[in-house]
Amino acid sequence: MIQNNNITLKRTLGTWHVWGLAVGLVISGEYFGWNYGWAEAGTVGFMVSTLIVTLMYACFMVSLTELAIRIPDAGGPTAYAKKAMGPLGESIAGYATFIEFVFAPPAIALAIGSYIHFLLPEVDIRHFAAFIYLVFTLVNLLGIRQSALFNLVITVFAVVELIMFCGITLPHFEMANFMQHQPAFSFPKVFAALPFAIWVYLGIEGISMVSEEVRVPAKSIPRGGLAGILTLVILAIGVMLGAGGVGDWRTIANIDHPLPAAIGSVLGSSHLWTRLFAGLGIFGLIASFHSLIIGYSRQIFALSRLGILPVTFTRLSKKNQTPYAALLLGSVIGLICVYTGTTSFVITLSALGAIVVYIICMLSLLKIRKQDSEKASYSTPFYPFTPILAIVIALICLIAAMCYNPTVSIAFFGVLGFFLFLMQWKKKTTSSEKPPL
Repeated sequence: MIQNNNITLKRTLGTWHVWGLAVGLVISGEYFGWNYGWAEAGTVGFMVSTLIVTLMYACFMVSLTELAIRIPDAGGPTAYAKKAMGPLGESIAGYATFIEFVFAPPAIALAIGSYIHFLLPEVDIRHFAAFIYLVFTLVNLLGIRQSALFNLVITVFAVVELIMFCGITLPHFEMANFMQHQPAFSFPKVFAALPFAIWVYLGIEGISMVSEEVRVPAKSIPRGGLAGILTLVILAIGVMLGAGGVGDWRTIANIDHPLPAAIGSVLGSSHLWTRLFAGLGIFGLIASFHSLIIGYSRQIFALSRLGILPVTFTRLSKKNQTPYAALLLGSVIGLICVYTGTTSFVITLSALGAIVVYIICMLSLLKIRKQDSEKASYSTPFYPFTPILAIVIALICLIAAMCYNPTVSIAFFGVLGFFLFLMQWKKKTTSSEKPPL
């Protein structure tokens, strides 16, 4: 196994950059994807799913912050698992994080194509999604500071637009609309909808992958990350109430542009504001798409630096120290998914990766706390209750996702098994090639 731990990234990011990445990584989940949970459990059942997942993410984020400060590394969860559990934990965390961050962007790219198709029906959704991949891969090649600044601006636009959405729809909210056509409430339906509730916040842990590039991690990561999760919780509640209370929620339960459709039910689909919102809605999707590209490029770079992926992907551009080889690999995989996958499939696959990452991270924190008696500059509130609660909820989410998505689960864990087999084979091969002492 070849490692190259001497390659490092520049420290250029501050608190607002961290907030922008935290919100930007996730905010597309408030523009689309969550509405598929309505198809599973109805608006009421899915609200329960969302509350469960929100509690998990709150516990997870305050715990992850301590890990990111203790171990500021581009590998994020992979680096934490390596310190706590050794090569096996490192490999599982690396695989799960790779799946989460590489397979979430194709779903967002398809949603961007869907928003454009809503405005211009002659535009092909998949072709435009591919075009978006190419554009933002080039943007990320400019360097992390430029990418993060661009992301911050786009994220602010996205937040403002969600506030506008709430301002347009909430005055027309009627509880009768939100409660109509509800399927019989049951926890199996709530559990089936959990992957789509996870999508509302999926990716926020990506801020740990830029901790190596934050100027003052102990200050900027807690402030930016925790402000980010609070921003997302408030917006998620407003968006779901606004979208579900203005008409028949079933009409937007299985589409990739639910917010323009919800505004259309208030103002009419041809109204200027409806079409303007559909156009501006792309800001939210682009914010997450761009942030996730930053995330997966750093994860691929870190996996390569650790020797889990070929050393080729540690290559950095000379001018901006950007991991261009890692960027290109993630983009190629994403383009393949755009032309072969479906939105619900890649959302579920990405959610499975995320759940495994969360469990690994919380177990790592518990183990590292036992190993390292040195007090960090930031400590997890109510430790160890907080990470343990996050683990329990994550395990419930994992079991639910496996039970209600057997095909995706078999694919996810089958590839994980094959990946671990290859790692073990590689380790044995490398050991056998060493000359005897």
